[in-house]
Amino acid sequence: MLVAFSISPGSASEDGSVTDGVAAAVKVVRDSGLPNETNSMFTNIEGEWDEVMAVIKRAIDAVAATSPRVGLVLKADIRPGYDGQMTAKVERLNSAVG
Repeated sequence: MLVAFSISPGSASEDGSVTDGVAAAVKVVRDSGLPNETNSMFTNIEGEWDEVMAVIKRAIDAVAATSPRVGLVLKADIRPGYDGQMTAKVERLNSAVG
């Protein structure tokens, strides 16, 4: 499965930044060993349901350690039997675009 998700602290630092909380979540994902990528809005992760959801829960817990409230946006592409789709989908799109 592929999951695109965004986790953010419900409260920002004094300067209005949520960087530290988001960084804590991204570190959990990167340390998971699962294929992942982060862009300006979301983190994408690929793996089996239980392992992906366990990583997302740990990422939420990491943010919750810095903020009393946590926001989560999640979109999943659940397609059993397929892997490597994080890159394959983009390759198919780029091929179609030319």
